[in-house]
Amino acid sequence: MAARPEGTPCWADAMFNDIEGAKTFYGEVLGWTFGESSSEYGNYTQAYRDGKAVAAVVPPMPGQDGSQPSAWCLYFASPDVAATAEKIRNSGGTVVMEPMAVGDFGSMCLAQDPAGVVFGVWQPGAHEGFELEGETGSYAWAEVFTREPAKSDDFLTSVFGYNAKKMAVEDMDYKVFDLGGEMPVLGRITMTPEDFPAEVPSYIQVYFAVDNCDQAVDRAVKLGGQKAFGPMDSPFGRFAAIVDPQGAAFAVIDTRTTVGDVPDMF
Repeated sequence: MAARPEGTPCWADAMFNDIEGAKTFYGEVLGWTFGESSSEYGNYTQAYRDGKAVAAVVPPMPGQDGSQPSAWCLYFASPDVAATAEKIRNSGGTVVMEPMAVGDFGSMCLAQDPAGVVFGVWQPGAHEGFELEGETGSYAWAEVFTREPAKSDDFLTSVFGYNAKKMAVEDMDYKVFDLGGEMPVLGRITMTPEDFPAEVPSYIQVYFAVDNCDQAVDRAVKLGGQKAFGPMDSPFGRFAAIVDPQGAAFAVIDTRTTVGDVPDMF
């Protein structure tokens, strides 16, 4: 596989207190199977769809009390994680986990933008990232939900060299970022006090593709998840936001069921 351009979403994982519960939930909702836990790397466990790596789950690290809420973390590709970490600092962000090698799989760091959005950076080695994208049960899209859009926008364009375009969406401040091509790689939504309680921090929402949005939501709710938003039609697909039983937020989208015209961008 050719190296992904810097700033391309390339991987997602989440930490769960109850790993077996997470496996059951995502196995049922997204059709994932799971590999063997890697004890050498904190029992990191990869998830697969049709035999291809799509995400990973991991228990809390030694010393953590398990009080941290579960959350999905999106990683962006980098040819040099140390150089990207320096750009993060110079652009007003915070490196919360310094660059480190993960065996021969690659190198990573964790960071936070000036608005508090947490994300990861991945420099691939043997593990290049998603082996399946845009297909059922795999990564489809991601959006930065931020309370301080100007800070997040400036940071993202500075660190990853994105081009930013505003999308003409009624009653919503929405931008998309691209890397010079026609296809955007990331969305950004402004969080308003009316729609998001003060206790909800800025975050990145990861979308996974499904065959039927409504059925995926029904499965999630039956397994103890909560529907946060939707299902709703859009020009990009029918989608819904879900909170899993351990508190991790994510979204599902059926990209084949579209309604309406794609909004203009400028």
